[in-house]
Amino acid sequence: QVQLVESGGGLVQPGGSLRLSCAASGSIFSIYHMAWYRQAPGKQRELVARITTSGNTNYKDSVKGRFTISRDNGKDTVYLQMNSLKPEDTAVYYCNAVRIGSSSGSWGQGTQVTVSS
Repeated sequence: QVQLVESGGGLVQPGGSLRLSCAASGSIFSIYHMAWYRQAPGKQRELVARITTSGNTNYKDSVKGRFTISRDNGKDTVYLQMNSLKPEDTAVYYCNAVRIGSSSGSWGQGTQVTVSS
């Protein structure tokens, strides 16, 4: 398993931007697919963005063109750049790591993102 720590959440106005960071304990390069999930109050946790070991990405349809997931393998860190934020983006955002060939993943503690005027 890899330990994950999210940061960068906070309060932002609609239309604003925020960058989330997920710091891994180490060695995520080449062996872990990474993803960001979110969970709003009363809602099920949902996949927001994913990036593979090869750098391929995919996104939840509602965030396409607004969010960008990236990874810095040298820093063992994954980012989620969020632009044009909407109130419906309000949720706790979680970082997720799945090792290649593994049936289970690791989760961070989550970071709160609140989009409100």
